[in-house]
Amino acid sequence: MKMNKKIYLILILASFFGLEACKKSCNTKEVEVSDADEIPPATTDRTELSLDSIFLYAKQVYYWNSQLPTYKVFNPRQYNSGGSALDKYENALFGIAGYSASKYDVYKNSQGAYQNYPKFSYIDENTNSSGASGVVVNPVSSVELDGSAYDVGIRFGLYGSETDYFIYVSAVYQNSPAETQGFARGDRITTINGVDYGANFTAESGALNAALAGNTIALKGYKADGITPFNIILTKKVFESSPIYKVKVITAGTKKVGYLSYARFSDSDNSVNALNSAFESFSNAGVTDLVIDLRFNGGGYVSTAEHLINLIAPSTATGVMFSEYYNATMQAGNAKLLSNQFFWDYNNNRWVSYANVSYSVANNTAYFSKKGKLTGIQNVVFLVSSSTASSSELVINSLKPHMNVKLVGRTTYGKPVGFFPITIEKKYDVYYAMFETKNSAGQGGYYSGMTPDFSLYELTEVKNSNNVTVGYKMVDFGNVEDVYLNKALAILAPGVTVTNDVSTMAMGKAAGTKNLVASPNTINVEFVDKEFKGMVENRFKLKK
Repeated sequence: MKMNKKIYLILILASFFGLEACKKSCNTKEVEVSDADEIPPATTDRTELSLDSIFLYAKQVYYWNSQLPTYKVFNPRQYNSGGSALDKYENALFGIAGYSASKYDVYKNSQGAYQNYPKFSYIDENTNSSGASGVVVNPVSSVELDGSAYDVGIRFGLYGSETDYFIYVSAVYQNSPAETQGFARGDRITTINGVDYGANFTAESGALNAALAGNTIALKGYKADGITPFNIILTKKVFESSPIYKVKVITAGTKKVGYLSYARFSDSDNSVNALNSAFESFSNAGVTDLVIDLRFNGGGYVSTAEHLINLIAPSTATGVMFSEYYNATMQAGNAKLLSNQFFWDYNNNRWVSYANVSYSVANNTAYFSKKGKLTGIQNVVFLVSSSTASSSELVINSLKPHMNVKLVGRTTYGKPVGFFPITIEKKYDVYYAMFETKNSAGQGGYYSGMTPDFSLYELTEVKNSNNVTVGYKMVDFGNVEDVYLNKALAILAPGVTVTNDVSTMAMGKAAGTKNLVASPNTINVEFVDKEFKGMVENRFKLKK
């Protein structure tokens, strides 16, 4: 049935990045609607206005906006009860996520059960204690996408079973208090703030999360050798961190394999020079094959992903790299509320409304433009896990049609969608799932994650003198005893035995049998996986 179209004055909150971007009153906008059911009732309640804004923006920019009901049916103000304003906004966003196709935007746990929060979309308070301007991650691991951090500098990982688990230092952030105090990947933590952990995760998880979120943390345990004890107090501080955990060249028979462990797709100032330096070292060493370790990389900026793709790809890779597909409303230029959202145009030194951006596929397609001197790579193995998401998956998917790509590890997170922030109240950034990416062959849609060619547990077996497995340990990045890296080398150089160099061998080979975890399972990904997951777009072409 054809509906009469009228113009209604809808009160919305005008908010955007630059405080100087709007000097005049921007609290009202004329928005075309199709039905009286789309009209928000008049209100002066700040929270109700923001709940309205969250839904009204979703109706225009959410990737699955065509699945959303009318304003009246959704009733965003139903969420104005209980908890903080942020809690209410998160609940409304979760309500929106429930309308996504096949509930793609609703998180499932490792048992396949839906959880009460979105998988892709999220809202965040855009202030943080470090004073940095990048994307805030969380209170446990808060290295942001500009490399700044306010943290102790440890990525904590849990392995074993619900009733018998160990807390590992799965990564240490550069320049952090943890690095200064000598922590390394593979160290095992038994006691936090005087409390022993590891007997019952369900009972201990609340206290564990609270302890790790504190400003000061007292940690006791054993070094990666399984023998040497430590008792160290760490205090959070502000620091700048490199996105690279490890760069190494490994000799495997006649091949030189370049190994890169990359933590996050941080902004160009933080990542580009670091990546360029790594690949220059590969070129100088005559690297023939690559292993890219993205097991803990939850994504970041699309522009940085594009740069890494161009460093990895052979010079024969030309044409389309990947394309972004926005919803029909945005492609047609009908997301009128974006006139309230602004970004800084560095090329022209000005604020520009997101409504002036072209969201067509043609203007949101990236093309190969080879970077660096490593031009002939044909084989690349990616080390992945359930923490591998968004920009990491974009890199993998974009390279698949153009070179030999293998995956080793666990099934990835599954996030083929990206976003840019919508700001409300000049305080909260809403990241709706906005666009889907596909490679040059039109391949995408990996909402359930990318299945590895070789599915393996991460921890390394420890055997006694009778060659019987007595437990499992974690080794450092770049150590060829690492299960993932060892398999990658076997793929690239089959039949070749690769050993560690002397310095790495001391770390990997000296492990004793004290307090070894009995099972290599990762437990409770919801706890372990608390870093940023997303694909942030910051490359925009304006309408002509």
